[in-house]
Amino acid sequence: MFGRRVDNSDNQYRSFRSGLPSLVLLASAFLGLRYLYTLIARQARYASDTSNLFQVPFLVTFSIAMLFGLHGLSALKVLFILALNYGIAKVSAGHKATPVLTWVFNGLVLFAIDRNSGFSYSSLHPYLSTLDAWKGVYPRWWISFNITMLRLISFNMDYYWACRRIGLPDTGTAMLDKQRPRVPHSLEFYSFANYLAYVLYPPLYIAGPIMTFNDFTWQLRRPLSISPRSNLGYLARFTACILTLETVLHFMYVVAIKDTKAWIGYSAAELCMVGFWNLIVVWLKLLVPWRFFRLWALLGGVDPPENMVRCMANNYSTLGFWRAWHRSYNLWITRYIYIPLGGTRNRGYTVVLVFTFVALWHDLSFRLLAWGWLVSLFIMPEIAARYLVPASKYGDRWWFRHVGALGAVFNGLMMMAANLIGFVVGTDGMKYIIHQVFDTWQGIRFLLFSCVCIFVAIQVMFEYREEEERQGIARRC
Repeated sequence: MFGRRVDNSDNQYRSFRSGLPSLVLLASAFLGLRYLYTLIARQARYASDTSNLFQVPFLVTFSIAMLFGLHGLSALKVLFILALNYGIAKVSAGHKATPVLTWVFNGLVLFAIDRNSGFSYSSLHPYLSTLDAWKGVYPRWWISFNITMLRLISFNMDYYWACRRIGLPDTGTAMLDKQRPRVPHSLEFYSFANYLAYVLYPPLYIAGPIMTFNDFTWQLRRPLSISPRSNLGYLARFTACILTLETVLHFMYVVAIKDTKAWIGYSAAELCMVGFWNLIVVWLKLLVPWRFFRLWALLGGVDPPENMVRCMANNYSTLGFWRAWHRSYNLWITRYIYIPLGGTRNRGYTVVLVFTFVALWHDLSFRLLAWGWLVSLFIMPEIAARYLVPASKYGDRWWFRHVGALGAVFNGLMMMAANLIGFVVGTDGMKYIIHQVFDTWQGIRFLLFSCVCIFVAIQVMFEYREEEERQGIARRC
């Protein structure tokens, strides 16, 4: 870009960047074949004008073909795990043991494949070693299996609640995004074909966004009206996001500075800028793939949740930040972990368990575990403040907004610290940053100046959200 070299040192984005042309071809093949299948089905009067369930055979066929193309013969391992999980759901069929069996099975599978790098066939038996020869274009299937695991749990739990008739009734009318996951289907819709179509749905298989089984199947049963104009608008947004990230990587080499520890010797201000822009890169490198896969799903007639609904820097609440960051994952956690554990009745206990799960789900490492516990710790002051100084009681006082902004400054600093530890510099790097900030007068002066700037920025964030409320937009983040 403009003759400048690119900082291509981030492994995740480098993989997506180099694979984007292939992904575009795959998406084009999926959408083209889906259109052709729909056309033939309508001519044969096999299709329905009010339902897309007739597409399930195509979705299953394409998904399995894609699975073998991605993972080679390791696709058999994925299908075997899927069959075992489906068997647990059907055999226990609404029994109280279903949630325990589902969670234990999926937890053990995730741990085992992570520790054994997906189990090569030769490690299972020497005679099977020839099966390792065909690896596919993405042989490390266990890396993305944590996303698949969420869908396995979703299917089993949705089927469990459907068997026990727990959920909202189907009124026969159009449902909102929040209603679809909570309205169960008749039991015949929890079939193996629908299960495979959901778990292996091509646009969302690799990285999400995450949908529940109920939501996905309702969108097949009662297709949403997604206009070409809205899809073009979303394509423009995706293009703007990828150009923004490319501009950052061509003009600020903060990822390379972080990876090589070239920040040693930097001043407190320089260290914080490197850390802040690394967090911006983390946000953008996740935003770009998620928007690509969501765009693919939208073009295929399925509307999954938007993962990033706010810029990383446009957050002052720890609770709101996690609602806005990986939103589809947050919705999944709320439905399958937070509410079953008691929700607000046991908030402190559930928050610790939730973020312990989130950390271990991302990576079975101490660094992520430390991140999860730090986030849990940093959420507690906000929970306490909301309880002791509720907006319902003090929101009309002149001082409430400014006290909230002071607390939000603390929130912002703590969230940046937790994410720097979890996703950027680790615990050792954070120790160095703290040393540079607090052990020098220059560092303390910079910290005080930063707090004033953050305080002013948070006032703008407050006003922005109040304007959203005046326009009837309620995002809760």
